[in-house]
Amino acid sequence: MNVRDLMAQSVRYNRDRLAIVHGERRMTFAQAWDRGVRLANGLRQLGLQSGDRVAVLEDNCIEAADLFQAGAIANVVRVPLYPRNGRDAHLHMMKHTNCRVLIISEHYLGEVEGLKDELPDLEHILVRDSTYEGWLAGQSNEMPDINISPDDFFIIRHTGGTTGQAKAVGYTHKGWLAAGRDWFYIFPQVLPGDACLHVGPISHGSGYQYLPVWLAGGCNVMVDHFSVEDTLEIIEKERIGFTQWVSTMLRAIILHPASKSRDLSSLKCILIGAAPVQDSTILAAREVFGDVLYQGYGQTEVLPIAFMGPQQWFTEVEGSSPLRACGMPLPYAQIQIWDEDNQQLPVGEIGEIVAKTDGQMSCFWNNPEATAERIVDGWIKTGDIGRIDRNGYVYLIDRGDDMIISGGYNIYPSELENIIAGHPQVIEVAVVGIPHEKWGETPCAICVVKDESDLNEADIQQMVGTALGSYKKPSMVQFQTVALPKSPVGKIKRKDLREPFWRGIDRRIAGS
Repeated sequence: MNVRDLMAQSVRYNRDRLAIVHGERRMTFAQAWDRGVRLANGLRQLGLQSGDRVAVLEDNCIEAADLFQAGAIANVVRVPLYPRNGRDAHLHMMKHTNCRVLIISEHYLGEVEGLKDELPDLEHILVRDSTYEGWLAGQSNEMPDINISPDDFFIIRHTGGTTGQAKAVGYTHKGWLAAGRDWFYIFPQVLPGDACLHVGPISHGSGYQYLPVWLAGGCNVMVDHFSVEDTLEIIEKERIGFTQWVSTMLRAIILHPASKSRDLSSLKCILIGAAPVQDSTILAAREVFGDVLYQGYGQTEVLPIAFMGPQQWFTEVEGSSPLRACGMPLPYAQIQIWDEDNQQLPVGEIGEIVAKTDGQMSCFWNNPEATAERIVDGWIKTGDIGRIDRNGYVYLIDRGDDMIISGGYNIYPSELENIIAGHPQVIEVAVVGIPHEKWGETPCAICVVKDESDLNEADIQQMVGTALGSYKKPSMVQFQTVALPKSPVGKIKRKDLREPFWRGIDRRIAGS
């Protein structure tokens, strides 16, 4: 099986049902598929062949749906770029995946100015401006005859660590279908006509829900920004059944007075993912929404790993603390806890979480060394530190790779450190995650400077925000003249730097 054929089957039986909504724009399955076919043929006219990579920089919109369908139809590989990233990140993601085409929303053009001159493989930039609809309508509506293997690549998503640049995770058609299937395994059934609200971008976690909803005859409702008022209104107006929020969104919604006066009875499933959630927040959310709350744990490299629904989450189990857990192993996921020698630890012991799923990555794109480090005997090493209790509840305790999750977005310390270290007055720098009431966790930059330095916090924040995007700038900057603590081999002791900020908190991963 491949994504195209299954999507086409859903079109055959749901032609006149609503498939895509963005604001006042509405597309049936037949209309949305027609646009996908035309875009696929347009890409073929540009010279693209099966397996070629297409970068895209966009927000959620009808046109984003166009490319989801077109990528499957033309058998080209989508490479989502992230609007919150800076120019250098866009350059890296397109360069090492050898993208031949960039599709971009007009308002993001300024972020890629001059990039074509630096990317020898990039042949075309397709701008979604006032000419896009006319160009699309001029393409053939005949389905291209393309042979697609389940093992062909479908999408490349980027992730990273605390060292080096973001790594590209390649998913095949087979892997992407498996991930979507398992994602919805414990959810209530998606019925034809059910609506799924994408508040987060489909280039991120919300994108895993797009295909399963389409295949079930449901409607994907796209939102290009998050607003509490708008979210509540859309849930009520569109009769939303499914949605995914990060913990900061959930907290903002339940604290808003309107959350208790809106008709939210259509909701079947609110998935809380990307970052842990505080007990007080989730219990308050249950008072507002009832037993429709689900939690999920996974990574771009391997997912889904552990999920749980309200009956598993809001219960008392001897020997377990369900509220503090991040899920339970899914029936088609294997999870173990390993020690430093890659040996499985007994139940209850703390170590690195490793997992196997049908939807795990095939490889890091063009990076066999990194692939070999993360995939050991078929197991994906997550870099997360945790434990599994005797009842199967999985607990996240810390991150072995020091990644920071702020408001649901991954932030990698080395990105910030590379920028800050370029300032002539900074001798050395370390970035660590510290607790934050709103975002769950936030970067703190600890800079070693000379006594006479006149650097201030705003200087560093502006420097990082300009280079990497505002969401990555540190919320706190500390200056000191004493060298950072280091191990005998010269590595900075991040845990020593983080410890004072987390003192008195039982989990070294914050939630909202």
